[in-house]
Amino acid sequence: MTAPGRRSSTFTRLLRHGFTDPSAAERLLDAVELAAVRDDPVLLEALGATADPDLALHGLVRLLEAQPDPTARRELLDTLIAAKPLRDRLLGVLGASEALADHLARHAGDWRALVTYEPRDLHRGVEDFERGLAEADDPVSLRVAYRRCLLSIAARDVCGTIDVAETAAELADLATATLRAALALAEAAAPEDAALCRLAVIAMGKCGGHELNYVSDVDVIFVGEAVEGADEPRALRAATALASHLMRICSETTVEGSIWPVDANLRPEGRNGPLVRTLSSHLAYYQRWAKTWEFQALLKARPVAGDPGLGAEYVAALQPLVWQAADRENFVPDVQKMRRRVVENIPAAEVDRQLKLGPGGLRDVEFAVQLLQLVHGRADTSLHSGTTLDALEALAAGGYVGRADAAQLDEAYRFLRSMEHRIQLHRLRRTHLVPEDEADLRRLGRSLGLRTDPVAGLLRAWKRHASVVRRLHEKLFYRPLLDAVAQLAPGEARLSAEAARERMVALGYADPAAALRHLEALASGVTRKAAIQRTLLPVLLGWFADSADPDAGLLNFRKVSDALGKTPWYLRLLRDEGAAAENLARVLSAGRLAPDLLMRAPEAVALLGDGNAGGLAPRGRAQLEQETLAAVRRADGAVQAVAAVRGVRRRELFRTAAADIVGSYGTEAQPVEADQGALVDRVGAAVSDLTAATLAGTLRAVVREGWGDTLPTRFAIIGMGRFGGHELGYGSDADVLFVHEPRDGADEREAAGAANKVVSEMRRLLQVPSADPPLLIDADLRPEGKSGPLVRTLKSYEAYYRRWSLVWERHALLRAEFVAGDEDLGRRFIELVDPLRYPAGGLDDDAVREIRRLKARMESERLPRGADPKLHAKLGPGGLSDVEWTVQLVQLRHGHEEAGLRTTRTRAALAAACEAGLISAENATTLDEAWVLATRVRNAVMLVRGRAADTFPTDPRELAAVGRYLGHGPGHAGDMLDEYRRTARRARAVVDELFYA
Repeated sequence: MTAPGRRSSTFTRLLRHGFTDPSAAERLLDAVELAAVRDDPVLLEALGATADPDLALHGLVRLLEAQPDPTARRELLDTLIAAKPLRDRLLGVLGASEALADHLARHAGDWRALVTYEPRDLHRGVEDFERGLAEADDPVSLRVAYRRCLLSIAARDVCGTIDVAETAAELADLATATLRAALALAEAAAPEDAALCRLAVIAMGKCGGHELNYVSDVDVIFVGEAVEGADEPRALRAATALASHLMRICSETTVEGSIWPVDANLRPEGRNGPLVRTLSSHLAYYQRWAKTWEFQALLKARPVAGDPGLGAEYVAALQPLVWQAADRENFVPDVQKMRRRVVENIPAAEVDRQLKLGPGGLRDVEFAVQLLQLVHGRADTSLHSGTTLDALEALAAGGYVGRADAAQLDEAYRFLRSMEHRIQLHRLRRTHLVPEDEADLRRLGRSLGLRTDPVAGLLRAWKRHASVVRRLHEKLFYRPLLDAVAQLAPGEARLSAEAARERMVALGYADPAAALRHLEALASGVTRKAAIQRTLLPVLLGWFADSADPDAGLLNFRKVSDALGKTPWYLRLLRDEGAAAENLARVLSAGRLAPDLLMRAPEAVALLGDGNAGGLAPRGRAQLEQETLAAVRRADGAVQAVAAVRGVRRRELFRTAAADIVGSYGTEAQPVEADQGALVDRVGAAVSDLTAATLAGTLRAVVREGWGDTLPTRFAIIGMGRFGGHELGYGSDADVLFVHEPRDGADEREAAGAANKVVSEMRRLLQVPSADPPLLIDADLRPEGKSGPLVRTLKSYEAYYRRWSLVWERHALLRAEFVAGDEDLGRRFIELVDPLRYPAGGLDDDAVREIRRLKARMESERLPRGADPKLHAKLGPGGLSDVEWTVQLVQLRHGHEEAGLRTTRTRAALAAACEAGLISAENATTLDEAWVLATRVRNAVMLVRGRAADTFPTDPRELAAVGRYLGHGPGHAGDMLDEYRRTARRARAVVDELFYA
């Protein structure tokens, strides 16, 4: 007897052999069923070698208890101790699969299926499995026979007799045999249907690719034909009945559970299409209607059951179409669409545990291989394989993938598939999630040979292999292109010129010859610059290809590289700053404006870094004014000073545009900005603050050169329109009013002359042709419009507004805000106009009618000839003008009573109107969404085209780029236009209700 407080020697031995609950294991070993072998060291060693010794021992006791009599129990124990192959296989299965242990407990004699150990048993094929299923005569017995065959595969898998690829192939062969057996049962149940038709079962997906999981849907397509002399519609109904029965035999749950679901949704038209079609119907569909992903799916098509001749005809007819898919007109947008992982559909809590769909998962490898097959398989039949690892090997052999990359990817894929197999094998449930429970992770790690610290070792290995997949997933497409043009590794198989061209076209490059020249210039040579760029380009090219204009992205990168390539900090920034390279790729391929701004001073690329020296966060007005005024102080004369100010403006416009692009496209480090209104507000505020700082610096430079420190008149600039509303876009003019007030003792004529000269000189210097974009100053909203004086004194404004102001001028003053110059004068101007724009008692009926008349006139006269009103973001129905005039009418009517309405900003005024109960929450939301979308459209067009416009571009590539900015993926430009029309239509209905009613 063991002394109290001391552990027995058995307890210690059990711990040493990997048991986690030695006390429970001791009790099981004391069971009467194990009396004859409990002290046999062979048994304990064998249990300790399993993935989960506790589970294996428990399963063994259950199996012994299930034996029908002592003789059968003794036979099992004797064979177990004497025959190492059985011992390893049986205990290996019991320690890895609770589900198969349950099967053995229900079918106590099935352990004998593991006794045989002959050479042919090492790698079983379809015929072997057909023999194993031959005696099944109903769905229940088919399930039992299926599990018995599955038992043999699992046993050889966990013992290492077959590797993961062989296991997957055997599982596919077992599925083939099972489909044949199920079809035979269906035909036996309805011989009259079987006599009318020829039915072929085509395996798709992992079954078709000979790489099935332990638990997976088996994807199939059914092809049917009438036998000679039979009526075709009747024959198709018979074939459909047989196919439906086959699916039920495999899928339905019985007392022995189910086998697996048979999924026919990859058929033409999916679940909406007929279950069975004739070969000619299949062919017609694929020739006319099929999408690229359907040809991608056909890569794995393989006839497995039913009429072999018909199955062979199906493959022969459709395979040529597969290899022509890359020639399809919509191949590039389809490929871009497929390459964007649908990670957002995975619950957030599961993303980091996904083996299949998560970043660095199995799907990344499979998709990359399939895409390269589609691109290059047209001219190279060696790539025509449905099996991922075989296809990867062929791609490497042909030089389409680097050999080292292919070897690393092969290793990672095998490890991830092994994890997936062992996870599913435990309970025979379909899952691709890595477990979280410590015991599950321990069993999983041990099953993969990790014994010292199985949990930590498993997680390290998994993350390492997933990281390899993530890194190589993109590199796989582009590294061979670099090798082909750089030619640095003699003797290595590489892409031919034609294969390189095909790949560039498939990845969205419209001018592959030019793109390959750029690659050659960037990647060739033995300099440090070329070496770093060869490392960066595989990833950069992937980001370029993910844009609407990959050619522009690559060309712009070459220009930046030519300008900065010898600058140490530039190469270091791209190499070491995590976000810089992706930010640069997004900015260079999103349109013309940001690259144009960058090319004028490429050193601004430093802003794209994520360190302290960079950053895309907009700078405030005070900081910008401080910089521009300091630049003016350092400059020698107004021309040099304003040139410096314009340089600051160009750099800050680039910062704002880059931040907008990154926020709209999203990056690995920064997801897409969910609040589009916040994006619009940031751009509007940043550009407005920058314009104000530019005017302040220019004003200081002009005054300093002409009058020294003091102008003979106080001078203020009042922002109007979108400038005063903090809503400027990239291409907006600066709408302003100029106001001055002669200083005490100054001559009024001299003061007026000085003020006019300041305005004239400011406008000239801000439009002087240079590398920096001009800033146009528009003063047309002044009293009397273009006919009135450019600059007025404060008293003149007061007299004019008191006697002559029109409704449109009061309307325009809703946006008036001081932006530069004499702050006190600006404040007094605002105090002057407040009673005009927020009149006590609101507007009378005549004024309201006048505003409505002006709005209607503007809609009819200012809309450009030939423009589609429904797509005009400014003047069209539901556009900016509609929303702004509606909100401004509310401000004119109620601004005197409601303090919240006294703002120059459209969205803030709309929110205040809602809060005051003047506009319903639903209507306010509708107007806000329309205003934000229309503003983003204008910003997008400017970013893409490099010049301002209020309508969507007609060029397909430019339209696609606008769509990408607005969150619509490749091939969805039509959806973008539909969304805009819907949003604008809803907004116009609200405008009709609130403005015109």
